[in-house]
Amino acid sequence: MAKNSKESIKMNFTHKNSSNIKAFPRKRQEVLRWKGWGYKDCQFELMENNETVRFKGDRYYALANEELPKLGKWFEESCDANLSLRSASREKLNIEDYPVPIQNEEFLKDVYNVGVSSFDTEDRVVHGHGQTIFEIFDLRYKKLERIPDIVIWPQSHDEVVKIVSAAKKHDVCIIPFGGGTTVSGAVTCPVSEKRMIVSLDMTDMNRILWFDEENLLAHCEAGIVGQDLEKKLKEFGFCTGHEPDSMEFSTLGGWVATRASGMKKNVYGNIEDLVVSIRMVTADGVMEKHCQVPRMSAGPDIHHFMLGSEGTLGVITEVTLRIRPLPEVVIYGSVVFPKFESGVLSLREIALCKCAPASIRLMDNEQFLFGQALKAGSTPFWTKIVDSIKAFYITRIKGFDPKEICVCTLLFEGSKDSVEHQQKKIYSIVSKYGGIPAGEANGRRGYTLTYAIAYLRDFGLEFSYIAESFETSVPWDRVLDLCRNTKIVIFRMCKELGVIRRPFVTCRVTQTYDAGACIYFYFGFLYHDVKEPLEVYEKVENAAREEVLRNGGSISHHHGVGKVRKQFLSKTISESGVNALKGLKQAVDPQNIFGVNNLL
Repeated sequence: MAKNSKESIKMNFTHKNSSNIKAFPRKRQEVLRWKGWGYKDCQFELMENNETVRFKGDRYYALANEELPKLGKWFEESCDANLSLRSASREKLNIEDYPVPIQNEEFLKDVYNVGVSSFDTEDRVVHGHGQTIFEIFDLRYKKLERIPDIVIWPQSHDEVVKIVSAAKKHDVCIIPFGGGTTVSGAVTCPVSEKRMIVSLDMTDMNRILWFDEENLLAHCEAGIVGQDLEKKLKEFGFCTGHEPDSMEFSTLGGWVATRASGMKKNVYGNIEDLVVSIRMVTADGVMEKHCQVPRMSAGPDIHHFMLGSEGTLGVITEVTLRIRPLPEVVIYGSVVFPKFESGVLSLREIALCKCAPASIRLMDNEQFLFGQALKAGSTPFWTKIVDSIKAFYITRIKGFDPKEICVCTLLFEGSKDSVEHQQKKIYSIVSKYGGIPAGEANGRRGYTLTYAIAYLRDFGLEFSYIAESFETSVPWDRVLDLCRNTKIVIFRMCKELGVIRRPFVTCRVTQTYDAGACIYFYFGFLYHDVKEPLEVYEKVENAAREEVLRNGGSISHHHGVGKVRKQFLSKTISESGVNALKGLKQAVDPQNIFGVNNLL
């Protein structure tokens, strides 16, 4: 097909020629772990010698089937953990823990032969949770309090319209479901909900319906998973460039519903920058713009009702995105700084000079040491020698203190000339603050480790260690204060609440803007001697969030609000703002058909 022919401008994809690609089947539990993060065939595990940790599975470049001889020791020394404190969880899901589903017979008659549905208890449990520590803890040791009564996989926008219409007619509750990666409790079923709950799994709606080469647009169904979207676009020489940490499992609709951000947002933008058009089915009808234009002035932008709506107003069915040709070059890099403060100042100047690469992330000393612990035992001999020489140069000759060193990973994407210009400018800036280039291999490894380290949360739980993450955004002049003060609060609260062992707390600057940055925190503690670990964890995290707000930060940068953070919403957008959201909810969904109870 000729590139300049009109027929080539808009290409339609059928189920057949788009391969109907999916990251996982309807029976998610066949591929994904039902009581934790990610694929069933991937996990960190302690080997028989009870010292060496191995990463089982070959899906991840940096860790595939590698033995990690330093990780166990790091876990015990840096996290004050104990590898002898096994906390075995249930191996199988006990379906007898859950009652028979509530069935609204009139609704079921109206949706008969619409989509694909299941009353299977395993399917219902899998669709009754996301990835908060509370949900995973209950799955491993207790049970979920409330699960959906039915799971329905619609096959098209029109089928979604029929399902929502029937739900409104017969007063049934709908909870939209995408990748299930939420860490805000966004898909948890309200315990007080007495109506029939439908989990509307959108992942059968996973097609690229068309893309437009001339206007650089792709029109996609909202259930397509991030990595599948990128793979399919890549076949035609395009990409969206949107890479959240969860892109293996999270869906396009979920990105829109939570106002997601990707690791390469400096080049490609956040999800709100990529969206051109959204189609959302509400209880009041279909909400959408009737033109595919780059911008318009027609009152408040209805996209901003949908972005961040978190399933409370309706279900997103189709999205038109901006796409770009694949970059000419992709180059990784890394920089070692003598301390965290110099790294923050360097990132600030890079942002001011508007020369930031696609991704730039600064890890504190605790994360730097953690990264060293993740190095494989099979590292080639000469690589070890070179690493030793580098370490000698940095610590002995340059005088960096190993207890203060931090590292920054870089990812450059674009034309050859633009990347070369960025590299020259950035490495010049970092040198002013004592930064030393640490090589492309370290940069690539650090970037790709992001996808694998999520499995560590579940490894920790095997040894009575509870750990989680949260994020915020903050102005540049408050980054250092916020990082320091939030860590102090976490240490203090753990001590006050009876956590005997020293908690592990670390942070990184993970996104940069002209006016500020996104900060990502990880913290955990040994809960073996703690009576109510989830209550303690919740109190510690809430205290940390209060401290974040006191230091000028936000309640979330890209994870959303859900149920976990909604008590902080009025402090972020004011009581009037909350009342405006309530008014919108009342106007669009007065029956609370989308009764997931997020945000409000």
